[in-house]
Amino acid sequence: MEVKIEESWKKVLAGEFEKPYFEELTRFVRNEYRNQTVYPAGGDIFNAFAHCPFDRVKVVILGQDPYHEPGQAHGLCFSVQDGVQIPPSLVNIYKEIENDLGQKPPTTGNLMRWADQGVLLLNATLTVQAHRAGSHQNKGWETFTDAVIHKLNEKREHVVYLLWGSYAQRKGAFIDSEKNLILKSPHPSPLSAYRGFFGNRHFSKTNAYLEETKQTPVQW
Repeated sequence: MEVKIEESWKKVLAGEFEKPYFEELTRFVRNEYRNQTVYPAGGDIFNAFAHCPFDRVKVVILGQDPYHEPGQAHGLCFSVQDGVQIPPSLVNIYKEIENDLGQKPPTTGNLMRWADQGVLLLNATLTVQAHRAGSHQNKGWETFTDAVIHKLNEKREHVVYLLWGSYAQRKGAFIDSEKNLILKSPHPSPLSAYRGFFGNRHFSKTNAYLEETKQTPVQW
């Protein structure tokens, strides 16, 4: 099966696309798009990879599920399309950036500008049914996105992993902290942001590490 994913990722992940779980996942996803309203649009499923080739990844942010309301999801975790109301977790991310770096939050929730700088905005599950959070969990996506992190861990170093919340921390538990920077805190959602997301200073810490390792800091 032909998977429309950016070339460098296609090479690195070639073995995954041949595995039985991925073939089953593909059948499931195609059937869902035929019979249900599913987000993001089919062409955006692998958007995170399209904007962030394998060799250019310098930061990884792990999310869980795409947004499940109209016009929101476009293949990047925490990001929404231009003109869509900024979701509460992203509002809190912007607040922390303002507190940490002193810069005013943008008026858009579109994080494409981060992806284009080498920030891989990776959800664990890459598709979802409209209005049904978690509806495509445990269908194979998590196995695929685990493989993505394994490949980065195996072949790349000096990557910053931002693991917000227990789900992301479990998913990134195997990452080698000797050759990468792993930053953990509670999730930025309104339910947990005040338990330690606010004040984590992950954005300045990320940029300090990127500079130490001779990489360009991210313009958050």
